[in-house]
Amino acid sequence: MESGNVKNHHEHGHHHSGDVEALGGAFLLNFIFTLIEIAGGLWTNSVAILADALHDAGDSLALLLAWYLQKASGKQRDQQFSYGYGRLSLLAALINGVVLLAGSIVVIVHVIPRLFEPQIVDATGMFWLALLGIAFNGFAFWRNQKSQSLNAKMVNWHLMEDVLGWTVVLIGSIAMHFGDFLWLDPLMALGVTLFILWNVFRSLRRVARIFLQSNPEDLDLDALESELRLMNNVEDVHDVHAWSLDGKYHVLSLHVVISQIPDQETLVQLKNQIREQTRKMGIDHATIEIELPSEACVLENC
Repeated sequence: MESGNVKNHHEHGHHHSGDVEALGGAFLLNFIFTLIEIAGGLWTNSVAILADALHDAGDSLALLLAWYLQKASGKQRDQQFSYGYGRLSLLAALINGVVLLAGSIVVIVHVIPRLFEPQIVDATGMFWLALLGIAFNGFAFWRNQKSQSLNAKMVNWHLMEDVLGWTVVLIGSIAMHFGDFLWLDPLMALGVTLFILWNVFRSLRRVARIFLQSNPEDLDLDALESELRLMNNVEDVHDVHAWSLDGKYHVLSLHVVISQIPDQETLVQLKNQIREQTRKMGIDHATIEIELPSEACVLENC
């Protein structure tokens, strides 16, 4: 049992260091391309590119913060944070999402007027910038796609959206090269931004659920209670609470009513069986309180 915990700890540490490295690379690539994008947007007079540059500038700040907090989240627990610093990664995901949400709203406010008053853009310049955008963001996405944390996954989702956004710009630049489709530039900017806005909202909703300590999405508490009640000497299971620290590390506490007072060896064996079952159901840390039928539960909501 100890060897399994050591293995899980080793795998968690490996994934954490990989996430930190991937986020650092994503920040560097995003920052370099943001500078290229701002210059390119002014050169081509493309609101779609300038809108995405503003979005990427916010991304760069969020990525820097995401990298720092992801790195800090690997610190071991101490007297101040008894569960460790894992929630810093979740905090980074929340801040990242809020920044992207605010950036998307700002872009929409600036893009809508251009729908009614389209301006001339340099389709050729947009074409080459779109190729660069696909290359930079595509490479960052590829490096980050194996990341495990919710923080890194949110970042990776937006990197993928950037790849899709630049693909749309590429198609639009080709269309404007062969026809008078000036309205296509702001329309594409609006479409991509609305797409980003919707998915950011979905990601933020998941992060908020974890912060509010809702039951983990992948945990069936009813099934867990049913399995535990089938064990020898177990009469009832109640006051079950489950939450997640960062979307991956799940915590559980529960009260188990036993039918009789067993000897110490039997009691230890029962608790080990319960821990093994909770581990199979996806629980990383379980706190088990044993009660007798005649014992009154001291908590109001038992």
